[in-house]
Amino acid sequence: MAKTSILVAGAGGRMGRAIVAEILKTPGATLAGGFERPDGPDIGKDIGVLAGLDAIGLAVEDAAEKGLTRAGALIDFTAPKVTISNARAASEKGVAHVIGTTGFSDEEESQIADLAKSIPIVKSGNMSVGVNVLTALVEAGAKALSDDYDIEIFEAHHRAKVDAPSGTALMLGAAAARGRGVDLNQVSSGVDDTRAGKRKQGDIGFSVMRGGGIVGEHQVAFTGMQEVITLSHSAIDRGLFAKGAVAAAQWVMGKPAGLYTMRDVLGLG
Repeated sequence: MAKTSILVAGAGGRMGRAIVAEILKTPGATLAGGFERPDGPDIGKDIGVLAGLDAIGLAVEDAAEKGLTRAGALIDFTAPKVTISNARAASEKGVAHVIGTTGFSDEEESQIADLAKSIPIVKSGNMSVGVNVLTALVEAGAKALSDDYDIEIFEAHHRAKVDAPSGTALMLGAAAARGRGVDLNQVSSGVDDTRAGKRKQGDIGFSVMRGGGIVGEHQVAFTGMQEVITLSHSAIDRGLFAKGAVAAAQWVMGKPAGLYTMRDVLGLG
C-alpha cells in the first residue's frame, strides 16, 4: 500500500506538534512537511524538534503552497480564515483536506462546501473516535426519548479556547436535533442570558466552562421528571485528536470530491 504523504498546517502549535508526532509513528503515513504563518516564530525550525522528537531534516515553511506539491493530504487545526485560505490552496493543487478547525461562520461553511466540489474534504468538530461514537449514541437516544426529556450539552475546555460552544458540543447538539427530527437552529437555547426564565419544552441547551488546561470534557444529559440519562466523554490527551486526524487523512486519499465527516471515516453512517 502506498504511503499517505501528509502536510501539517500550524506545525508549531499544540495540535500541529501532536499531529507531526502521530504521523511519524503511524504505519503507512509519511510527513510531507509543515507550515506556519509567514511571520511565525517557528519558521525554519526543524519540525521533528518542535514536536519534541529528534531532528528529521524538514524545516517549517511559511506557506501552504510549498508543501502541497509534496503532499497527498493536508491536516488543518488552525483558525477559520486560515483554514479557508488553506482549503483554496489545497483545491488548486488537488490535495485532500482534513479540517479539525472549529468556529466557522455560515458563510465560511458555505465556502468549504463549495471547495469540496473539487477535492475530498473531511471536516469534523472532533476527530476522536470516542466522541464520534458518542455522537451516534446521542442521536439514537434523542430518537428514542420524547421531548419530555430536556437535553443539555455541557462542555469544558482550556482557558485559551476561543469559540463557544465548542465545535464538538455543536456536533452533539446537531446529533440530538437529528434524532428528534428538528433543526438545531430552531431549538437551541444558546448559552447567553436568553436562558433566564422557564425552560421551553423541546429546547436543546448548552453550558460552557473555560479554565486551566482542560483538554476537553463533554456531557449530554437527557433529563426527565423521573430519571436522568447522561452520556459523556473525557479527553485525557490531545494526541487522540491527532490520531483520528491522521486516520482521516489516510482514509480520504483517493476518495471522490465531496464533504465527509469522521462518521464516514469510522463507518458510522
